[in-house]
Amino acid sequence: MDISVLQSVIPADLADNSRIWIYQSNRAFIEREETEINEQLHQFYTQWQAHGAPVKGWAKLLFRQFIVIIADENDVYVSGCSTDASVRVIKSIERQYEVNMFDRLMLTFLVKGKAEMLPLNQIPYAMEKGYISMDTPLFNNLVNTKADLMKNWLVPIKDSWLATRLAATT
Repeated sequence: MDISVLQSVIPADLADNSRIWIYQSNRAFIEREETEINEQLHQFYTQWQAHGAPVKGWAKLLFRQFIVIIADENDVYVSGCSTDASVRVIKSIERQYEVNMFDRLMLTFLVKGKAEMLPLNQIPYAMEKGYISMDTPLFNNLVNTKADLMKNWLVPIKDSWLATRLAATT
């Protein structure tokens, strides 16, 4: 999937200020797993509620590695309990497929059109060896709105939070 496909995948009727949660798997899922996970996510978000009111939401596995959950809070605010419900779904997927969806020290880059993961502590080495550069696109999982996802999810390292971190370590 190309990042430009986001426009056609993410529902246009969700407000630009909709909240985003991105969970990155420590491995890519195979096609069968992707189908199963997307079925589970569909079941979740079509029944998602906050204090008894339906949440206008959406969820999908993208790039076979990222679960993206969106909640349009313009009508119904996603409370702690409803956020906990989404985390339970992610934890269930973790157990079912023996993956880690909460490792924040693994970063994913788009290298030669493919999502490639690297541990944070190996980034300087990968740059030194030319595997990645400041122009390599980083999946910025810190985006927190739909508009931010559409514009800033995949950005060159030089335009991301990682650039500041790398500058501090050199």
